[in-house]
Amino acid sequence: MWAQPPLGDRLRAELGSPRRARRLGSSPRSRVWRAELSGTPVVVKQLIEGPEAAERYAREVAALRLAARVDPPVVPGLLGADPVERVLVLEYLDEQPPADDWVVGYAEALARLHAATSADDVGLLPAWSGPTRDDIGSFLALARTLGCTVPSAVWTELDDLVNRLTHASGHALLHGDPCPGNDMHTSSGTRFIDFEQAALGHGLVELAYLRIGFPTCWCVTAPAQPLLDAAEAAYRTAWRHATGADVRDDLTDACAGWLLRGDALVERAYRGTADHLSKVPDGDWRWGTATARQRLVHRLGIVGRMTAGGGELGNLGQLAMAMRGAVLSRWPALEPLPSRRP
Repeated sequence: MWAQPPLGDRLRAELGSPRRARRLGSSPRSRVWRAELSGTPVVVKQLIEGPEAAERYAREVAALRLAARVDPPVVPGLLGADPVERVLVLEYLDEQPPADDWVVGYAEALARLHAATSADDVGLLPAWSGPTRDDIGSFLALARTLGCTVPSAVWTELDDLVNRLTHASGHALLHGDPCPGNDMHTSSGTRFIDFEQAALGHGLVELAYLRIGFPTCWCVTAPAQPLLDAAEAAYRTAWRHATGADVRDDLTDACAGWLLRGDALVERAYRGTADHLSKVPDGDWRWGTATARQRLVHRLGIVGRMTAGGGELGNLGQLAMAMRGAVLSRWPALEPLPSRRP
């Protein structure tokens, strides 16, 4: 079943009939084939029926068209699209294994992707949405369950943080899920695929992935500090080259925002279904390359160290380190996040 890509008459007339079709692995939300159209290798992707299928299709098409402005390319070319069947025909990319320092090329390509859009594009994709006050409540409830004292100043800091993230100006083209596996390493550089969650917002919320531990990803890693520094510098240099402006602000708010989100401990199918932070004291679960507690310990440590000098999130930083200590005291066998992707 589904041996052949579902190309309708219009796409067949434009591109040719598929030959040598072969199913590829994909998420449960899509079907993907490699095929040939008029002798040219392509990838055909169909977003299948399910929650928000039409919206996911529209986001992906819009993002690919916006990203096509970038040269050298940072996405595969969109060769054809059928909104009725939710089918995309994409340029086939000859992928290579990622290099040991893949995060540097990844960050450089991410900056160029983010720089594809301007204020004139606002409204072409949904705005990025950050943590909420419900996330604050869940995070502070976890702190109390772990036996940590929560100063009243922390709530004020977190309320201000959520407000800053909600109203942060930015019109970068955000991938929405820039994970290992959604980056393809080719002879001409890194390109990104799977834009079903694309949005417009501030690019720092995705640059933060490298430091905070890929919060929406099954493949979470913690690059060695020299590689992390080189990658973040590469992003800032590429952004400056593409836009003529420096990246405003540091990563502290972005990383703290990801720390608050319990949904960043579970795969997409389970997001929005429960208070996942509240489950951490009673059980651990593995998602991809790490467990929920491993991810949480890493994020607590990152935010604690980033705020060690005080500032707008100084009290949060002290609480984060206290929570990290409490978690490691209860479960001392927890290992650090892997430094290399599988």
